[in-house]
Amino acid sequence: MSTSAKGPADDSSTSASTINFPTRPYTPHHKIWPYTPSDFLRQDETLDTRFYSAPRFVTHIDDPAIASLKTYYAATLPRRGRILDFCSSWISHYPPTLEDAVRKGELEVVGMGMSGAELEANKILGSGGRVVQDLNTFPRIPESVGEIDAATCVVSIDYLTKPVEVLESLRERTKEGGSVHLVVSNRCFPTKVVGRWLRISEEERLEMVGDYLWFAGWRGIEIVTVSDGKLEGDEPKGLMAWLRGGRDPLWVVRGSKVGD
Repeated sequence: MSTSAKGPADDSSTSASTINFPTRPYTPHHKIWPYTPSDFLRQDETLDTRFYSAPRFVTHIDDPAIASLKTYYAATLPRRGRILDFCSSWISHYPPTLEDAVRKGELEVVGMGMSGAELEANKILGSGGRVVQDLNTFPRIPESVGEIDAATCVVSIDYLTKPVEVLESLRERTKEGGSVHLVVSNRCFPTKVVGRWLRISEEERLEMVGDYLWFAGWRGIEIVTVSDGKLEGDEPKGLMAWLRGGRDPLWVVRGSKVGD
């Protein structure tokens, strides 16, 4: 099934809303939680605060994939209100339209992550606020983030050992009709992702993230292909893209908050 990504409800004029992203509905296949505690064990179980103690001012997906993600965000994220970027770092990959909305004071972006230095370097956060917290130790979104209209999480959902608890608390902080966008790639730190992630296929990973949202109470869950891994037109090939024969693939598993 293929549908168009919808533009922000409060700004129908955005040209990015006409961009098509292949989208299909997630279908729940389990009546009870299908995973075991062992699925969330990791090769490296030392405190994440130690692993992330040194800032990493790098991007974890390539430039063409980032460009596609910005296009997706421009088409789907609100330009007014409050957005939470959790598991955030020194950059949130938001498009110029959202940066402009932040400058005008129409939009606030709250950043939540492991590294205070990285969050401090993330300029789009502005006055929205910065929260340093290890979600694997304290798996709840704190009340201090306020009431939010949307949330994003870029290539980090695979590191959460208690994802349903995190996403349940996120839903509590989200306004009715708000949305969450979990960005998934095929890159990771293998010692820190949950064990099951390394044992299953990409399709199974996307379904697993859909399960996280479903059992956390989110609905209208969809899987969106943001980048299919193929270079487009005269898109420049960097060294890594040349070695791989394409760009990084990228997906978004998203859901909405509807009535309890």
